[in-house]
Amino acid sequence: MFAAFPLLVLPVLIYNVIALALPGAFGGDATARMAEVVFDIPMASSASWQVTIGDLLLAASLIVLFVELLKSTTSRKLAIINHGLSLLLFIVCLVELLLAPAFATSTFFLITLMVLLDVLAGFIVTIVSARRDIDFAQDM
Repeated sequence: MFAAFPLLVLPVLIYNVIALALPGAFGGDATARMAEVVFDIPMASSASWQVTIGDLLLAASLIVLFVELLKSTTSRKLAIINHGLSLLLFIVCLVELLLAPAFATSTFFLITLMVLLDVLAGFIVTIVSARRDIDFAQDM
């Protein structure tokens, strides 16, 4: 049943906690929160790379998207449930992005875009593999 769970819900939940659980959440203060510097990395050019909360969340979301894309290549029945739940997650993300001021940030937009890519990749892979199965059945 774990395979049916869309893993991209984790970055969405983390963003929700950061944006909504802290004081002043519904005032659209999430942009400042996402821009908070977590640590600096000194570069060879003597510049300092400042890594923010939003940067870390996006990096983690990209890793989770990679895992989700690998999961979408399976053609089990649970994969169809995963695609449906991913579509539901995308709808939730889209509603939050459009209606809640705390979610009107570039970070959340990119997370929403990753969820959309997961939905599209899942459906496209399922359709292509189903069509290939049908083509093999006709050749016999």
